[in-house]
Amino acid sequence: MLLGCIADDLTGATDLSLTLTQEGLRTVQCTGLPSPALDLTGIDALVIALKSRSIPAADAVSQSVAAAQSLRALGARQLLFKYCSTFDSTDEGNIGPVAEALLAVVGGGQTIACPAFPRAGRTIYAGQLFVNGMPLSESPMKDHPLNPMHDSDLRRVLGRQSRQAVGLIGFSDVAAGPDGIAKALAREAREGRTLSIVDALTDQHLRDIGAAIVNLPLVTGGSGIAMGLPAAYLAAGLVDTLTPPPRTMAAPAGRAAILAGSCSAATRGQVAAAVEAGVPTFRLDAGQLADGHQSVTHVLDWVDQQAGPQPILIYSSADPDVVRDTQARLGRDAAGALVEHAIADIALGLQQRGFTRLLVAGGETSGAVVQALGAQALAIGPEIDPGVPWTRTLDGVPMALALKSGNFGTPDFFLKAWSSLT
Repeated sequence: MLLGCIADDLTGATDLSLTLTQEGLRTVQCTGLPSPALDLTGIDALVIALKSRSIPAADAVSQSVAAAQSLRALGARQLLFKYCSTFDSTDEGNIGPVAEALLAVVGGGQTIACPAFPRAGRTIYAGQLFVNGMPLSESPMKDHPLNPMHDSDLRRVLGRQSRQAVGLIGFSDVAAGPDGIAKALAREAREGRTLSIVDALTDQHLRDIGAAIVNLPLVTGGSGIAMGLPAAYLAAGLVDTLTPPPRTMAAPAGRAAILAGSCSAATRGQVAAAVEAGVPTFRLDAGQLADGHQSVTHVLDWVDQQAGPQPILIYSSADPDVVRDTQARLGRDAAGALVEHAIADIALGLQQRGFTRLLVAGGETSGAVVQALGAQALAIGPEIDPGVPWTRTLDGVPMALALKSGNFGTPDFFLKAWSSLT
C-alpha cells in the first residue's frame, strides 16, 4: 500500500477517497481502524475516517496517532492527514497538534498545510483562504455552529495552534512549478519551518504540488492535496498503472431517503430545492425532540405512511439564528448530539424497512449514521458533485451511501444524485 490517510471526519474521508479514485488509485475507506479481516489485496490507498475534528485536541492526537501507526504497520509509504477545505478548527486545535504529532510518528522532517480545493471554490493566495472568492472570515463559515472561522490568514490560524513557526510557500513559488515548490520547501527547511502553508488557485497548482511532495513522509491538507499524488507515484515508478474511475454504481434494490443534519448554507439551499420540487419531507426540530413533541417513533410512523418509489427527505437543517437560539436553550453540544442521535436511529429504522439508498448531508451526521448502520468499510463509486461520491458498503447489510459535507454540492444535489445509480 502506497498511501495511508487519516481524515478528521467521515465526509472528509469520502471526499478524499473520491479524489484518489478519480486520479487512478484503488482506494478503500474505513470507519475507524481497519478490521484485520479486511482484504486489502491490490489496494493502493486506505483512508481511515475518524470523528476528531471537534473533540479535545489531546483526544484527536491520540486517535490520529493510533490510525497512523495502524497504517504504517500495513506498509503505507506515505501518510496524509486530511482536514476540511475550510480549515475549520479552534485556537486550541486540532489541525496543528495532530500535524505535529504525526510528524513525530514519521520521524520528524517537514510537511505542508494546503486545504485548497478549487473545484469546490476553496483557494489560497498569500496564505489567505477564500471560499467561492470570499475571504473565509466573511463566508458562511463565520456562522459555523461548532467551529466558526473569523480569520482568513491560515498562518495566523495554524500559528495559534502550533508550537513552532508556520511558514508560507507563496504564489510565486507555486507558479514556478514542481521545481519552484521543491526549492521553496528546501528554503523553509533551512530556515527551521517544518510546517508551511502552500498557496494554490488551480488544479494544476495542486498537481504541481503533488509532484514536489511525493517523497515527504507526511502531507496535510484538504482532499485537493491528493490530486497530484497518483500521477507523481506513476512518474516515480511506484505504481505500474492508474485505474480509471467508475461512472455508475450498481446499488442494492430498495427505497431511497435523504437525511440532512447540516445547517450550512449549501445544505439549506438543497433542502429548499427538494421541498420546492415536491419531495416528501419531515422537519426535525431539536427543541421538539428535547421536550418530547417529536421522537424517532413519530418520524418512522410518518415514513410508513409514504408510498411510492420517490426519495423522502428528513432534515434538521435550520438558519443560523434558529441554530443559535436552540443552542442557547439546550447547550451547543447537547443540541447537536440530540439531532445526531435521532437521525442515526432513524437511519437504522429506514434500513430495517428496506431502505438501501441513503444520501446523508453533514459530516457529524454522516458519522453518526454510518456508525448506527455498522458500515465499517466502503468502496468508492461515481462522483455526484465535486467532493461527493456514491459509496457501497463492503460489510454488513448491502447499502449505497452518499455522505456529503454540509458545504458541498449544487442546489439540485438532492434531486440529481440518484441518476448515477443502476
